[in-house]
Amino acid sequence: MSKLHLCFLIHAHQPAGNFEDVLERACQQSYTPFLEALLRHPSVRMGLHYSGSLLEWIEKAHPEFFELLRVLVQRGQVELIGGGFYEPILISIPLGDRLEQIRRQADYQEKHFGRRPEGAWLAERVWEPQLPSTLALAGVGYTLVDDIHFLAAGFEPSQLHGYYMAEDLGSSVKVIPGLQKLRYLVPFASVEENIAFLRSFAAEHPGALAAMGDDCEKFGVWPGTWKHCFENGWLERFFAALEENSDWLVTTTPGDYLAAHPPLGRADLPTASYSEMMEWALPTRTRQRFHQVQQEFSARPDISSFLRGSIWRSFFSKYSEANLLHKKMLHVSGKIRQLAASTRRGLPLRRALDDATSYLLRGQCNDAYWHGVFGGLYAPHLRTALWRDLIRAEKIADAAEQARPTYADLSRLDFDADGREDLYLVTETFATLFNPADGATVPFLDYRPSDVALVNSLQRRPEAYHARLREAASGSAQAVVSIHDQRKVKEPGLERRLRYDQWPRHAFRLLLFPQWKKLADYESLTIDASAPFAAGAYNVASASAEKIEFVQEGPLNSASSPATEASSLLLRAVKTFSFSRSENICEISCDLSLSHSFAQPVRLQAGLEIILNLLAAAESDRYFESNGARHPLSFCGELASPVFCAVDEWQNVSAIFDAPGAGCFWIAPIETVSESEDGFERVYQGSQIMPVWHIELAPDTPWAARFSLRLSTAR
Repeated sequence: MSKLHLCFLIHAHQPAGNFEDVLERACQQSYTPFLEALLRHPSVRMGLHYSGSLLEWIEKAHPEFFELLRVLVQRGQVELIGGGFYEPILISIPLGDRLEQIRRQADYQEKHFGRRPEGAWLAERVWEPQLPSTLALAGVGYTLVDDIHFLAAGFEPSQLHGYYMAEDLGSSVKVIPGLQKLRYLVPFASVEENIAFLRSFAAEHPGALAAMGDDCEKFGVWPGTWKHCFENGWLERFFAALEENSDWLVTTTPGDYLAAHPPLGRADLPTASYSEMMEWALPTRTRQRFHQVQQEFSARPDISSFLRGSIWRSFFSKYSEANLLHKKMLHVSGKIRQLAASTRRGLPLRRALDDATSYLLRGQCNDAYWHGVFGGLYAPHLRTALWRDLIRAEKIADAAEQARPTYADLSRLDFDADGREDLYLVTETFATLFNPADGATVPFLDYRPSDVALVNSLQRRPEAYHARLREAASGSAQAVVSIHDQRKVKEPGLERRLRYDQWPRHAFRLLLFPQWKKLADYESLTIDASAPFAAGAYNVASASAEKIEFVQEGPLNSASSPATEASSLLLRAVKTFSFSRSENICEISCDLSLSHSFAQPVRLQAGLEIILNLLAAAESDRYFESNGARHPLSFCGELASPVFCAVDEWQNVSAIFDAPGAGCFWIAPIETVSESEDGFERVYQGSQIMPVWHIELAPDTPWAARFSLRLSTAR
């Protein structure tokens, strides 16, 4: 009798920069007990993949884990799968970086486990048609994607019982389709239901392959699964059931099956990822409509296979913060490639290139580039980890390229690939980007002595799951369900905290608003600032590494003037940035000038909003300080002094805010309400900080003010 071949490819990953306690919990509640269960069932065979960032941590924290894994590898029970070392989305990084990521993973596995991997795990199963060229060039023989990839290419479900050949420009790779049905059954359905599904599959396809690729964290880390899988013994019973049904079922490693069986044919697969990822990538309103269509045709599997969302790259359109981080990565990668291609030689340059490349590769870890149940874009510590590594990589590359202790380089380029010119200023002490088209604001500011990204916040946007949050406010008990269906709320009242920003959270945004507006309006985002001056396109009047001047002229369009006059009130605003620096100290000053030619004085308030993210709002080593008093980062209030300080002892940076003539500073925390593996949660994304000036602007008489931001180390 021909047996059904069952191939599991179980994937374990923790992003670079994740919390130590998260890593420890995952190791204790998932990774280790999973291996121990395998050891007790020697006839259960499978493929395992561990990302390089996770392996680096395990090697230091739990070397005994490697001993367990070596036993499984040496007796042929487990095949270790390769991939990109720091779990990048391969299609999102340059070719040279793809090859280096895959090579480093293969080298690491060969060093520690004695074998180079034959296959590669694709991060988030993100596939594009040109991938076979990359994988073949890197020595990868096979990979696994989801069945939705094949269904989107027109395959029938009945055809997905083996593997296929995918080719690009004459280079081929073997591709295994993972079954979504099996991914949803394991481990959430009973052991009996799983065996019944496999038996039915075996009856339809004698001697065929049933494959599944999914996360190891679903065995112990996802909500409710530790008790389900280990305390209640689901995984032990499942492995035992696989052994008990060995008369018609055999588990296999991917490599062994592929070596013994021919492909079923050729597959030309479209750009795709797993179903949930493609839904998350949709714009919010489209995703809501897509969900309605899914529900309408939920009973029509013949139609549902044609329903899929957007591609992974859409996250760069959906979230400007993801796009900015990605373009920073590409910019740094280009600098390193340019340095490597130079005619210079020598050990110092080689060491600099090695160090810069390692930081760059860490900065390509995928999690903080997207948002979904697992995506880390909404996790400030994951974004910060990538920014920090990219800052380090760029700083090393710039120092090697400049070969002098001080330098300042101003570039005019379309940094974020939106079709509009930006200005990028890089010095030995700081690097900052100016976006003239968005109010002449600063999307990021790197303080290089401490490798800190100071802006790094997130615009609060409507998300499709916010409707589910409101539904979940009543709270109800749930059985163990897939993480994609859970509705856990981590604190009551989160639905009342939903609010949405009008503009991206950039620094140095000029807000002109009515004179009767108060701090409460600022905190609740009802300040009614003039859009042309807050987020309109400014002209670059002059630009050098010492001074940059931006000019905006247009209608105030604000309730600060009578309604009949608002459209005719033309205002001129000038923002002049100047820069100074010394060892470990830099100062960015912004001189403001406002003027108009209207017949009557104009009374309004002006603010220059600064966005600062020091990450941990409740930690005592991060605080605001004014007139000798300290306030936590979660502080919401008014500081009467025109000077105050923000300190981050952990990241070793201090920022002094100085606004002579300002009546006060308004400060409010920026908090998102987002969906994570553990449920809906509130996350501190930094603080909005604004010096406020009360202005009576006389005709043809410019008003002027200055704001300075002084950065230094904190210890």
